[in-house]
Amino acid sequence: MRILVVEDEPLVADAVAQWLRGDAHAVDVVHDGGAALERIGVNDYDVVVLDRDLPVVHGDDVCRELAGSGGETRVLMLTASADVADRVSGLSLGADDYLPKPFAFAELSARVTALGRRARPAAPPILQRGGIRLDPHRREVYRDGRYVPLSRKEFAVLAELLRADGAPVSAEQLLEKAWDENADPFTHSIRMIILKLRRKLGEPPIVLTDPGVGYRVP
Repeated sequence: MRILVVEDEPLVADAVAQWLRGDAHAVDVVHDGGAALERIGVNDYDVVVLDRDLPVVHGDDVCRELAGSGGETRVLMLTASADVADRVSGLSLGADDYLPKPFAFAELSARVTALGRRARPAAPPILQRGGIRLDPHRREVYRDGRYVPLSRKEFAVLAELLRADGAPVSAEQLLEKAWDENADPFTHSIRMIILKLRRKLGEPPIVLTDPGVGYRVP
């Protein structure tokens, strides 16, 4: 998934981003509400992890903007308050979930994953195609019963290809979902990941190239 973390405490923001990247997500980080609105206007995010008490533009206003946009981005709101009335207020703004600080990273990750499933069309828990079996929760991949060890980026790219259900996925789409905003679209990073995937998945080739269109798993 593509995730935006909006948190004004840099240490907290970096820790959250590092944890979510460990789950093979592409994560961007900003530290105020104004920067969040700029990123949201440019990128399509599956989930925004949004601190409520933000400088420049308050988190409530960011949440209202997202809720009123009509998009499919889901919002997990963070706050230092555990008060029930505060949680109800946050949800009434349009947040999809609410997590008080301090929180366990494992719980935050589980909530983000659950919101991500709601942000995109329903997919089976286990992705299977062409002899490939990918378990998003265990982060395991098998081909014809053989375990295939993949890096986080290789796993994320393969998951996007399987979710396409045989349709080609463009390089731009892979950049959008599997890389963060620091990715250089003019590099050969996608091509290299595809080459590594093909080598690890073995013969016969299962990740095909449609010239000028993208990549697909038939």
